[in-house]
Amino acid sequence: MNDRVENSALQNEVRRPAEDRAKSDRPANGDLDAQALFYHLHPKPGKLAIQPTKTLGNQRDLALAYSPGVAAPCREIAKNPQTVADYTSRQNLVAVLSNGTAVLGLGNIGPLASKPVMEGKAVLFKKFADIDVFDIEIDAQEIDRIVDVVAALEPTFGGINLEDIKAPECFEVEERLRERMGIPVFHDDQHGTAIIVAAAVRNALELAGKRIEDVRIVSSGAGAAAIACLNLLVALGAKVENIVCTDIDGVVYEGRPARIDRWMAVYAKQTDLRTLEEAIDGADVFLGLSAGGVLKPEYLKKMAAKPLVLALANPTPEIMPALAREVRPDAMICTGRSDFPNQVNNVICFPYIFRGALDCAATSINEEMKVAAVDAIAALAREEVSEVAAKAYGSETPLFGPEYLIPSPFDPRLILKIAPAVAKAAERTGVAARPIEDHGAYLDRLNRFVFRTGLIMKPIFQMGRGSGKRVIFAEGEDERVLRATQVVLEEEIGVPILVGRPSVIASRLERYGLRIRPKTDFEVVNPEDDPRYRDYVDHYFSKVGRKGINPDTARALVRTSNTVIAAVAVSRGEADAMICGLEGNYSPHIRNISQILGFADGVSKFAALSMLITQSDTKFFLDTYVQRHPSAEDLAEMTVLAAAEIRRFGITPKAALVSHSNFGTDDTEETRKLRRALKLIQERAPNIEIDGEMHGDSALSESVRQRVMPTSHLKGDANLLIFPNLDAANITMNVVKVMTDALHVGPILLGVRQPAHILTPSVTSRGIVNMAAIAVAEAVQKA
Repeated sequence: MNDRVENSALQNEVRRPAEDRAKSDRPANGDLDAQALFYHLHPKPGKLAIQPTKTLGNQRDLALAYSPGVAAPCREIAKNPQTVADYTSRQNLVAVLSNGTAVLGLGNIGPLASKPVMEGKAVLFKKFADIDVFDIEIDAQEIDRIVDVVAALEPTFGGINLEDIKAPECFEVEERLRERMGIPVFHDDQHGTAIIVAAAVRNALELAGKRIEDVRIVSSGAGAAAIACLNLLVALGAKVENIVCTDIDGVVYEGRPARIDRWMAVYAKQTDLRTLEEAIDGADVFLGLSAGGVLKPEYLKKMAAKPLVLALANPTPEIMPALAREVRPDAMICTGRSDFPNQVNNVICFPYIFRGALDCAATSINEEMKVAAVDAIAALAREEVSEVAAKAYGSETPLFGPEYLIPSPFDPRLILKIAPAVAKAAERTGVAARPIEDHGAYLDRLNRFVFRTGLIMKPIFQMGRGSGKRVIFAEGEDERVLRATQVVLEEEIGVPILVGRPSVIASRLERYGLRIRPKTDFEVVNPEDDPRYRDYVDHYFSKVGRKGINPDTARALVRTSNTVIAAVAVSRGEADAMICGLEGNYSPHIRNISQILGFADGVSKFAALSMLITQSDTKFFLDTYVQRHPSAEDLAEMTVLAAAEIRRFGITPKAALVSHSNFGTDDTEETRKLRRALKLIQERAPNIEIDGEMHGDSALSESVRQRVMPTSHLKGDANLLIFPNLDAANITMNVVKVMTDALHVGPILLGVRQPAHILTPSVTSRGIVNMAAIAVAEAVQKA
């Protein structure tokens, strides 16, 4: 349920590499608090920054951006306020706003201390839905003051996300703001949770063969989230008379001396029930938003057949799933935790609800829009999983059922389903100030967002999660590998094996403050003393004995070359994938992999594919590390391999053969090679969208390309750039990486019989984690 920064997917995206940190400031132990403080401090304080979206490179740009040019859009907005969406960023700007009175599980810690949480929420908005956010922390306790402050912000924002304001004040604050403001006001603690809960209830009742108007619902907890959940379930058809609400003082009943505010009073009734144990007898749904352990096993036994248990307290649910299943094998169970099935996580809905609301300039988020989100989420769990979406779930494709009532937060289809549904509901109910004119084009735009950001790595990570695939790291003593190993274990991406001296690894783990330990958390292959040494030598010599290696050399290399050891482990089936290359030159590593693992069927040469992920785009570069002067045949082979690899990310490859020549403007040996390569690729893989030879700007801009070649086979912008030689590819990739501050994923080695990747000495620990995830994903698919 908790959608904060500790969300594992977000942690994986933003964890900083070890080599970027000042060693003198490194936390002295592996404590999560120390690591979190360090993360928030370095390399600069906080998690947010503001970047201009227009160039400011000369005096003309300044004149347009500010005085005198800025007067023109000001006059237009003054004449027609609706044009503010055309000339400013307001329609994509949300305020995440709190007074710090109910922060996470920390309580009333004040607005200043709530700022890291609000920044974290802002990061989620940007990452999952490309929505810009200002976090606003206000020093206001009284309802009137909160409402006045927030309402005064309306000219700045396209929407308001209220966060961590305590109940019952949060109910009245939201109610009054919705009446006063002409933009969406959404208290995520209430409605985000309610929407996911309602989707889970809808699907669980379908599996149980029950109707919502007939079921009995018992809640444990009567705070903002619980009341919002009950209200939304009533909007979906649940009967108030079938709902019993409980809190720390027991059942909420008419005349109860303990506090009952007007929102709780809706569910107060004349009843003799006084405790949760009494109320739960015969209940179909238990809604827990209270405290760990309150749902006792003996209470669960009293529930109706095929009950739904929503045990959403964090970190300890009202009842642990294993215990619940032991008592009631027929129960369907949801929690707020990512390590159990059916996680109720607000990030499943809030970014996409705002995305749809902002895109149609909705003046509010009404009940119909919430119900549309519920329907979209519930339907997504029932859909047949596509090939792309299946990759988001790992080695086993999820099937609708008790263990899969709610889609994963990693499912790339969430934005594609929820945002359009919310926008259409806004249009149907008359709250869309700028209805979307072409929903097909809108869906295309959302698709482009999903696959141009770091979101494309999420299916890869999820594919390996829990698969049990073993990845061996050749340079197991390196600090970056040790830090990456801890992440691999924490995220359950794979089972790490480290090549290195156990004593050195143990001492460095201690020095770097990492919790993991050799032989306990991961296996170690000791080059100096491993009982399999003779077997490894025999296996290695069987591969290279007729390739210039004699027995003495084989024995020496199995002692001294960690890449040889790792490759032999993979070849012998003791590991499923390998990572090497942090030390030494690229060439020796690739020679060892070639000799021991060999080429995949039908492949004659290796190639290296590099991916750059920027804030606005994702591009692939080929071949950046292996073939210095590839022939036309080589280019054709590597392009087919690269296209298959790109599809693993759920991306349709659009390839361009780039050159100094633009569709025949020059005739040289290199340009003729590219033309031959294009013909070969079209013959071997006619399904690849490709053209060339062309200039780089023609490859990256359809409008530029159309001016010189309107009949080009390539439509849109290319995402795979194929270069005539290694120099061009490597230089271009590295220049673009530095200029755009891009995340480099790779190099991804293509054409190997078994998953193996050679990284570069400059790789970060984060880069190692990414490549380990890719290697494990390859192993999963090969299996």
